[in-house]
Amino acid sequence: MDNRNSTQIISYLELVIKEKAHLQKGMNFRKDSRPSVFLMSVKDNAPYADVWDEEKQILIYEGHDVYGAGDKRKEIDQPMYSSGSTLTDNGKFFRESERYKNSERTTPLEIQVYEKLMPGIWYDKGLFELLNAEIIVRGNRKVFTFHLHPKQVSAQNPDKIFEYTHERMIPAHVKVEVWKRDGGKCTTCGAGDGLHYDHVLPYSKGGRSDDAKNIQLLCARHNLEKGAKIM
Repeated sequence: MDNRNSTQIISYLELVIKEKAHLQKGMNFRKDSRPSVFLMSVKDNAPYADVWDEEKQILIYEGHDVYGAGDKRKEIDQPMYSSGSTLTDNGKFFRESERYKNSERTTPLEIQVYEKLMPGIWYDKGLFELLNAEIIVRGNRKVFTFHLHPKQVSAQNPDKIFEYTHERMIPAHVKVEVWKRDGGKCTTCGAGDGLHYDHVLPYSKGGRSDDAKNIQLLCARHNLEKGAKIM
């Protein structure tokens, strides 16, 4: 199924309904068949250094700090194990990355990623695959980094996949600027739900993702109608 039919911009309540859980932490490892979940932010005041590597086309997600350390948490190595010697979420995701690299699992771990745009408003970035994990030195401590690549949800229409991949990678500051400029409504019909970020000029035709003038809000219906006209 092509995830372009899903809503990209959702409220926290919609996120909870979709995931069937109140997600109170950024890293959520799941043992069942559902994808695990990462909550992220790239805003200036974000607690972790999550970044999109444009050259490599990967999302680099920083692991999480030790719990309960207060203001000193940024001075302590991010933990692989908890005080009870069980794997932390850092450790669980790191283990699955190692299992994939060692061919112990045939496919990468799938992770659903949501990006916080502003209080109560989230961007559904879709499914990613965990391709690699590293422990690096940052400042005076060790931190985890998890490397994720957008999952290609269908091989039937490569151009559509290409467009969708870059829609997910619009910089956060552009998303926020467009949301405020368009008033959180579809620029065609004024609908306030089922919204997507849309390239006015498609990325595959030279349209930029980092320029708010080339990004607009469209509801699902008008986003699909536009896509049908372009293809």
